[in-house]
Amino acid sequence: VQLQASGGGLVQVGGSLRLSCAASGRTLSIYDMGWFRRAPGKEREFVAAIRRSGGSTYYADSVKGRFTISRDSAQKLVYLQMNSLKPEDTAVYYCAARRRDFPVLVTTYYDYWGQGTLVTVSS
Repeated sequence: VQLQASGGGLVQVGGSLRLSCAASGRTLSIYDMGWFRRAPGKEREFVAAIRRSGGSTYYADSVKGRFTISRDSAQKLVYLQMNSLKPEDTAVYYCAARRRDFPVLVTTYYDYWGQGTLVTVSS
């Protein structure tokens, strides 16, 4: 499955952005979905995940209470609502899909990755 992330941009500290992830021409209903990010000079890190049913979510401690992952009812889009953004949130954000069935707190084994969208938070 080909994933495409969008919605990144430049925002000031404390601002908000909503990222979207879509799969070209197909539903995402059979995949667990995750968001990851890679900041300049750092390793890629997990941000948030949502089960294919949409019933369970999981967040990195660094974004808990500020970011929300969700799926649309048609199961064609996955969102990452980012509020109260901080300079340390600056990164390229990637969406990913996992077909294999793991608990949502397992942050590995993602099979498909989007191309990334850049989020820059200015102070």
